[in-house]
Amino acid sequence: MKTAARAPLRVPKTWLAETHSKVGPFVTRETYRLEDGSRRRWSSRRHRKGNERLTERTVFWQPQAIGWWIAVLFAIGSLLFALGVVPSYASAVGSVPDAWTFFVGSLFFTTAGYLQFVQAINAPHLDGTERRSFRLFAWEPDRIDFWACGIQSLGTLWFNWSTFAGTRSALDAEQAHKMIWRPDLLGSIAFIVASWLAWAEVCHGWFGWRPRDVSWWIVAANLGGSIAFLISAFAAYIDPHTGTIWRLPLANLGTFVGAIGFLTGAVLLIPEMRAASG
Repeated sequence: MKTAARAPLRVPKTWLAETHSKVGPFVTRETYRLEDGSRRRWSSRRHRKGNERLTERTVFWQPQAIGWWIAVLFAIGSLLFALGVVPSYASAVGSVPDAWTFFVGSLFFTTAGYLQFVQAINAPHLDGTERRSFRLFAWEPDRIDFWACGIQSLGTLWFNWSTFAGTRSALDAEQAHKMIWRPDLLGSIAFIVASWLAWAEVCHGWFGWRPRDVSWWIVAANLGGSIAFLISAFAAYIDPHTGTIWRLPLANLGTFVGAIGFLTGAVLLIPEMRAASG
C-alpha cells in the first residue's frame, strides 16, 4: 500500500513514497517512485554522510570535509583513552599526567561528537534546496540521527566532567564518588543509548546483519565499545566511604576495549565517506 512521505526532510512534490522502514517513531529509510517511473531510495545515515564535498585526493586527506575531522578527532580521543590505561604508560608518566591524558582525550571526543551533530542537522533536503544558513544547533526531534548525535554529545560532556575531576588529587571519597564515578556512569549510559540508535539507523530495525556494509561495521564497533565503557563504569564504582574502586582491573580493561572499539569505528569513517558519496 502506498504511503505518504514520512522521512524527516523535504522531497519534490512529484515523488511518491511507496515504502519505508521505521524504528519506533523514526523513519530510517524510504523508497520513492519518481515521475518517470524510476525509483529512488533515501537512507538516513547514507544521506548525511554522502553529502560531503570530497576532492580527488586520497580519502585519508580530506580536511575540507566535516566527516574527515569527525574521524580524526574520534581516533585521537580513542587512542588517548586506550593509552591512559596501559600500565607501563601510567607508571612512566605518573598518576596526574595519566589523568590529564584521559581529560584531553575526552575533549577530542566532545569536539568530534559535536561536529557529528552539526553534520546531521545541516544535511540538505532531497528537493534540491539547501539549508538557508549553516546551523550550529537545531531542534529536529523527528530524526533518529538528531537523537543519536545529540545524546552522544551529552555523554561526552559527562566524560569531560568525570575526567577533569580525576585530575584533582585532593578529592575525598565522597567527592570522588560524586564527581568522578557518577558522571562517568551517566556518560557511559548516554553512549550506549546513542550507539544503539546509530545501530538501529543503519540496520533499519532492532537487528541487522550487513557485513558487506562499512557503516554496519562502524556502528557495531561503536556499540561494542559503548558496552565495554558501561561495564568499565560499573566496575569503577567508587565507594563513597572508603574511596576504594570496586574492580579496577576490569574497569581498565573495559576502558581499553571501549577505546579500541571507537578507534576502529573512527578509522572506518574514512572509507565510509567515499562509499556514501559514490
